[in-house]
This record gives sequence, C-alpha cells and structure tokens, in this order.
Amino acid sequence: MARIVGVDLPKNKRIEIGLTYIYGIGKSKAREILQKIHINPNIKINALNDEQIILIRKTLSEDYQVEGDLKRIESMNIKRLMTIGSYKGRRHRLGLPLRGQRTRTNARTKRGIKKTMAGKKKAPRK
Repeated sequence: MARIVGVDLPKNKRIEIGLTYIYGIGKSKAREILQKIHINPNIKINALNDEQIILIRKTLSEDYQVEGDLKRIESMNIKRLMTIGSYKGRRHRLGLPLRGQRTRTNARTKRGIKKTMAGKKKAPRK
C-alpha cells in the first residue's frame, strides 16, 4: 500500500484512480501529474516501484496544494468572508445554502432536519 501525502492509496486500483483519493486531486489533475512524470496511468498501485512513488510525492509537494494545505486555505477563505460580513459569509454563519438555492423546500442537507409541526401537543394517555 502506497502512502502519499498522508493518504493510503488502495493497492489494486489503477494509479490514475488511486490518486483521486487524495483531497484536491480529481481525475484530470491525476492524468496531468502522471503525464508530467511519464508514468502509465493504467499501472496498478502495487506495481509501482519506490522511485515512481518518490517522483509522485515530489511533484505533489512542489507543484500542487493538496490535503491539509488546501483545507486550511479553504477554511481561511470562509472565515475571511464571515469577518467582512459579505452575503456568502452571513449564509455560512447561518448554515444556509449560499449559491442562490431556494430554502423554502429542498435545503435539508444544509439546514438539517427540523420537526414539521412544532407546537402540536400529544394526545393524553388514557
């Protein structure tokens, strides 16, 4: 099992797919990385030798922001929006969708599940 940037990559998957397990790398970036260091994207991860793994680690650390760095930058951007009081920052603070979606219905994942009838009393037991 190859460990790159703190992520254990699955052994029996192709390297092109395995790199997508790293936060910040999708399929197109994985292809771009593999073309840059001249590795066949169809090779399985367990077939990689140590030199190839070191090459992948080196290119990721030099040219790309992934995992912890990317998450930190993302959270700093959200905090900046919240402190300047922009519309998007206020929506983040309230836990509501911020890209113009409707909230009257269909915002369950962002708002959470609420009780439908708030003030209704239960029938007394007999």
